[in-house]
Amino acid sequence: MSDLSIVQAHQFDDIEQQHDASWIGMWVFLGTEVMFFGGMFTGYTLYRNAYPQAFASASNHLDIWLGTINTAVLICSSFTMALAVRSAQLGERKPIINFLLLTILLGAVFLGIKFTEYYFKFEEHLVPGAAFNYEASLARPAEIFFSFYFAMTGMHALHMIIGIGLLTVLIIKARRGRFSAVYHTPVELVGLYWHFVDIVWIFLFPLLYLVGRHL
Repeated sequence: MSDLSIVQAHQFDDIEQQHDASWIGMWVFLGTEVMFFGGMFTGYTLYRNAYPQAFASASNHLDIWLGTINTAVLICSSFTMALAVRSAQLGERKPIINFLLLTILLGAVFLGIKFTEYYFKFEEHLVPGAAFNYEASLARPAEIFFSFYFAMTGMHALHMIIGIGLLTVLIIKARRGRFSAVYHTPVELVGLYWHFVDIVWIFLFPLLYLVGRHL
């Protein structure tokens, strides 16, 4: 049995058709993700325009240095993911595994920093709810800001966790020799997903962390 017969699903005429169908499916999925995050971005923009002073004030309670570090970490993770994809295209098993492991490590660092930020906000009573504590005149719109903050960064973190799970599956398959220069579509598709998640953060960082820095 040839390598192509192992990786090619029976419903496709050839490996190229399967590859194209997989890419189309991933782009359709990412399109739904764009609409999902786009809804939150739209809601955030509307409330930010309605309460500019409160949003600017609340933004200054976010740790810009931790946010900047996390941005750098994600950019590095996109680079290691791109190297993993390139290694897969060349059929180099060990580099695939190493670069995927580095990507997971960077993703874990990002999540660790993010959850540390969440802990600080809990300690400062900036988590929306009964314990929320803020300057009285700006309390309500500031609570809306932090509601968006936790919703948007929380969903992003969930996507990161899912991405780390997918990377783990890729490592297991790579160790079993499932990828080669001929067949490496799963690595490419997960790489596309990972880059999308990173791009979402590139938009979240200035919207949440930089809105009030000019004050």
